[in-house]
Amino acid sequence: MKIGVCIKKVPDTETRIKIAPDGRQVSLDGVSFIISPYDEFAIEAALQLKETAGQGEVVVIAVGDEETGKVMRSALAMGADRAVLVTDPAVVETEPYDVARILAAVARKEGVELLLFGKQGVGQDYQQVPALTAEVLGWPAAAVVVKLEVAGGELTATREIEGGEEVDRLSLPAVVSAQKGLNTPRYASLKGIMAAKKKSIEPLTLAALGQAPLAQRSWEVVRLEMPPARPAGRLIDGEPEDQVKQLVELLHTEAKVI
Repeated sequence: MKIGVCIKKVPDTETRIKIAPDGRQVSLDGVSFIISPYDEFAIEAALQLKETAGQGEVVVIAVGDEETGKVMRSALAMGADRAVLVTDPAVVETEPYDVARILAAVARKEGVELLLFGKQGVGQDYQQVPALTAEVLGWPAAAVVVKLEVAGGELTATREIEGGEEVDRLSLPAVVSAQKGLNTPRYASLKGIMAAKKKSIEPLTLAALGQAPLAQRSWEVVRLEMPPARPAGRLIDGEPEDQVKQLVELLHTEAKVI
């Protein structure tokens, strides 16, 4: 089975985010990038499925720039076989549909039977990308999956829903987005890191995929603002009975929640 894993380059989750002077984008000065953590669950799932089958190929797919290519090396070090990077100045990375149609084109070109995603990117989220890609491909999809099995050309996915779990059975090819809890992603070994240096990252353009540039943007960023600072907490003195009375009074008169 050939499995595609779509990943996204995001700022390191320990990065202190700052807004650029234009007020419409995040400042990337001094920011380091990583694979979106949810995508690591998808990579691990693909590797486990390949190991269980004893054969197959895991192809990492991304849309981005040169820095994205560097991040993809981490996926190759985990054990993915090779990578495909679509890098083209005409690609609108902040337009989910543009990314989805390009990922779908790569999936068709590669002939993958299963396309895995993390449930969302921790940078700008874009949780709709897996569903959009499935729609473009015309494939069945399961989101926020916490258990995954493949047998006999059929996929069984257990997914989280409010108050419980849902078990879906899908025919292949299919699209799945991984949720935390699906597995525990492995660390790249020294051997894997060295091997990743020799693995290929194939660059592709829109023309190579037979895709035209996006006709127009469907949305634009007007302004970014940091969340308002939280006021300092307040300590309530006195005996427990008096503290409770004061707390109830404050919740009523100041917080106005009761």
